[in-house]
Amino acid sequence: MAGPTVDAGGERTTPAAGPATAARPGRATVAALGGLVALGPFTTDLYLPALPSLAADLHATAPAVQLTFTAQLFGMAAGQLVFGPLSDRHGRRRPLLAGIAVYSLATLVCALAPGLGVLVAARFVQGVAGAAGLVIARAVARDCYEGVAMIRFMASLAMISGLAPIVAPVLGAQLLHVTDWRGTFAVLAGLGAVLTVLAAAALHESLPPERRHRGGLTTTLRAVGGLLHDRSFLGYVLTSTFAFGALFAYVSGSSTVLQEVYRVSPQTYSLLFAVNSVALMASTQLNGRVLVTRLRPDTLMLLGLVTAGAAGLALTLFTGVWDLGLAAVCPAMCLLMAAMGVVGPNSAAQALTTAPHAAGSASALLGLGTFLCGAVVAPLSSAGGEPSALLLGAVVLGSALLSLTAFLTLCRPRKPSAGQAA
Repeated sequence: MAGPTVDAGGERTTPAAGPATAARPGRATVAALGGLVALGPFTTDLYLPALPSLAADLHATAPAVQLTFTAQLFGMAAGQLVFGPLSDRHGRRRPLLAGIAVYSLATLVCALAPGLGVLVAARFVQGVAGAAGLVIARAVARDCYEGVAMIRFMASLAMISGLAPIVAPVLGAQLLHVTDWRGTFAVLAGLGAVLTVLAAAALHESLPPERRHRGGLTTTLRAVGGLLHDRSFLGYVLTSTFAFGALFAYVSGSSTVLQEVYRVSPQTYSLLFAVNSVALMASTQLNGRVLVTRLRPDTLMLLGLVTAGAAGLALTLFTGVWDLGLAAVCPAMCLLMAAMGVVGPNSAAQALTTAPHAAGSASALLGLGTFLCGAVVAPLSSAGGEPSALLLGAVVLGSALLSLTAFLTLCRPRKPSAGQAA
């Protein structure tokens, strides 16, 4: 029997029998995985302050420019289905390295794009390839951890990746002083190349050959079908999907709403975005380090979903009924981000707990729903042809209510495992 090990929270634990007995990742591996997970939000957020100038340079409308955001999210959704099953069959390391290398090339094409059509296509490929880091990092978590230890590991990744939404808009705004939107994509291409080298040096295989899936497409589809017939798994996936719909509505709509409706500068927008991202990171760490030892994950999810719904309701009322302005809108956005820091890690951990022998495919379905929903809701804040704070609030509220409904109707309370016992 394996002896005690040190989990992500620094505590000594005894590995449970079953799938979560792979060697625990070292600090270098956690840092590399955190950087790869952070690449997704960094890719999204670095160019947000440049959206108005990108639209002017390419002679495009705000809804048309939103397609660059939507294409990336559709790509991220598709990439989940590519890299999740691939990692179950061929191990985690090789698909991950291939994905990040392709990401770097696609990002370089974004920087050189002669028009909006090429940019949208390159953003889609960028999203597909960039999905490798996100989906495989979650699969590695399931390979190595269970219960509270898995939530804490995800919190460690979130602490690293949570810096991306804080740093990226600020850096993106400052880059506009010395370059244009093309320069931001050149920076992302360089970052992708650096992460490819770091991942090759630091990441070790967490899925041994004897635990890999054999067979081709039929085996993959059978595994996916089995997961979708699990009511609890489906419930957690839908809960996560709609909750992140609210988050993506904020991420995609806040740039144009704050800059064009409330007339804040790119630099001020980046600072507001950073403050909200601090709220997300702080609540994620509070959840992973403190709350999960006192409350069950389902209880935490319910509290987070109710808080997200309250934030969406506040945004809708503050913009559509009372028109209280920026001073009221910003705290509501901050509350939404704090709620997502609780909902996200717990919904992902609960979903993966139901699928110990198909972590890659489970992670793929989790990400597929998230990014498909994000791709659908991203353009809605400009659905009328112009950015609308009211539409943004309504989309956030609707997404939060759908998430809460999925949780209450499909997610059966799960008994804590030995790893979840306080």
